[in-house]
Amino acid sequence: MTGLPEFFTQTSDGPYDRHKYQIVSQTGEKFVVDAYDQAQAIWFAKGTFLSHIDVLDKKEKKGFK
Repeated sequence: MTGLPEFFTQTSDGPYDRHKYQIVSQTGEKFVVDAYDQAQAIWFAKGTFLSHIDVLDKKEKKGFK
């Protein structure tokens, strides 16, 4: 065996949207965004005022509204 083994394979070219992201500030204020790049942009823009990011499962829509 030469080189590093391949651990991951790509199974879809579609967007990954299984999670939402909740950004929590040091004061307890919370923001929920749909995409990781949105959470990352907020973190880098306001990082000194933030506490952490929680990864939330999206709830599946079932039945009628």
